[in-house]
Amino acid sequence: MEWRTMRRFKQQISDEECAQVLKKAWRGVLAINGENGYPYGIPIDFYYDEEDGKIYFHGAKQGNKIDLLHENNKACLTVMDEGFHREGDWALNIRSVIAFGTIETVTDEKIAMKELTRLAKKYYPTEEGALAEVEKDGARTNMLVMSMDHMTGKLVNES
Repeated sequence: MEWRTMRRFKQQISDEECAQVLKKAWRGVLAINGENGYPYGIPIDFYYDEEDGKIYFHGAKQGNKIDLLHENNKACLTVMDEGFHREGDWALNIRSVIAFGTIETVTDEKIAMKELTRLAKKYYPTEEGALAEVEKDGARTNMLVMSMDHMTGKLVNES
């Protein structure tokens, strides 16, 4: 499949910078094909695994998101960093990443628990808290994985 090149190519960031944004960003919006021809965008917590280049997130084992993914598992995840100001400039500079790919349920229980633990460690203030939460609710959690087909990122100056 051929992907369109970025129109504002001078603002494009490298794959390494994209990976950094994916590692550090706290939230993203997952867009999938929704009902009645409408897109369905969901704010999510996620974990980017640099080892396998995939994005992991969790959710319920049933519901609208799961039903829609069974119909069409193509998705787009959009994330942004917190931005920064260059010295002497009022404008915010933001790096964003758009990742396109397909989503599957993680069926291997060992991998699901490994990635759920990594996800929890990203968000919980302590490792002990993360491990306790995984132990408490891990078996009831549905882990999903997005394999990326294409990714782009750019740096935008908001002036």
